Amino acid sequence: MTYAAEQRVAEEAARAAAAFIAAHAGRLAPSDLRAKAEHDYVSYVDEGAQAILLEHLARAFPSDAVLAEEGAAGEVASAGRQWIVDPLDGTTNFAHGVPPYAVSVGLRVDGRAAVGVVLDVSSGTLFSAADGALAVDGVPARVSETAALDDALVATGVPFRDYRWAEGYLATFERVMRRTRGIRRHGAASVDLAWTAAGRFDAFFEAGLAPWDVAAGVALIEAAGGRVTALVAGADPVASGGVIATNGALHGAMEALCEPLAEAYRRVGA
Repeated sequence: MTYAAEQRVAEEAARAAAAFIAAHAGRLAPSDLRAKAEHDYVSYVDEGAQAILLEHLARAFPSDAVLAEEGAAGEVASAGRQWIVDPLDGTTNFAHGVPPYAVSVGLRVDGRAAVGVVLDVSSGTLFSAADGALAVDGVPARVSETAALDDALVATGVPFRDYRWAEGYLATFERVMRRTRGIRRHGAASVDLAWTAAGRFDAFFEAGLAPWDVAAGVALIEAAGGRVTALVAGADPVASGGVIATNGALHGAMEALCEPLAEAYRRVGA
């Protein structure tokens, strides 16, 4: 089975939502932000973009399940078709006028990644994958060929609302810092995953993510020849929220470096 139609709809939905977001860039006032949790905010821009996404998906695939960030209820499904969407990944970046921030649309079928679309609104770059192929603005792309940690550029996300595994994260950060060429933290996991899929980053790790942060990126990574696993071995990376993503060649080495974070994640039952 191919997913060309689903990919086309996901791209159209992402473009429409991105146009709405871009039209409101630089217009948010502090009073437009509402706290969902500590250091976690939502605005009318998130909600408006999500409404656009859901309308596109419902019109094209009315029988499909949807899990979305804003006002969402439900869980990651292990059976059937489920769209998992983030209307504005990087709300804090957007509110401060700092790139990147993105629209993320992923389709899972029977618990496996089928389609992934991440549109970096701040740059206009479209990352799109289905049927084992990744394209960046229509140009085929693959993960990097980096085979040594010393040559690797690694992305991560810093804990900002749940600090139960902060000690394990800091230990892992130091290990990665000492063993690799560098670490970057951009504040939008979907973009970090997209950049890893496209070979800009060689690896990515983070804990405490939500399904909508990860679902589309998993599809991008896998279509580009990379590998994604959960921090806790055997878990679903989309559902568990603890992720290691690499070009494949570095995966075992990154899993070893991330062991302090994985242990902390296991210990708190995340």
